[in-house]
Amino acid sequence: MASYSLDDIRAAAEARYGSTDIELGDKVVRLLNPLRLPKQKRDQLASLQDRINEGDADQDELFAHAIRLVAESKAAADALLKTVGGDLAVLAQIFELYGQSTQAGEASASAA
Repeated sequence: MASYSLDDIRAAAEARYGSTDIELGDKVVRLLNPLRLPKQKRDQLASLQDRINEGDADQDELFAHAIRLVAESKAAADALLKTVGGDLAVLAQIFELYGQSTQAGEASASAA
């Protein structure tokens, strides 16, 4: 019979559903995987993703809100958004990379 400690399980969850990390000079901003967020934030993120895909919404505002939802802390989100400076192409790229990295974790989980 296999036996695991809670620390083992947490380490496996972090390895499979880890964050998307963005380096800002000497800081790292961690964007948490949706599965690591509370349900309320996951629901808000799904709603934001739907609105982003509609195309007629304020993309700057939606991407910024999404980053604030998934960032490990408000300070980290603020630092990232300040550094990006409202560059919509960079915000879109961050969100795309975030989506790719979180889907990879979800695909692995469903295949298991």
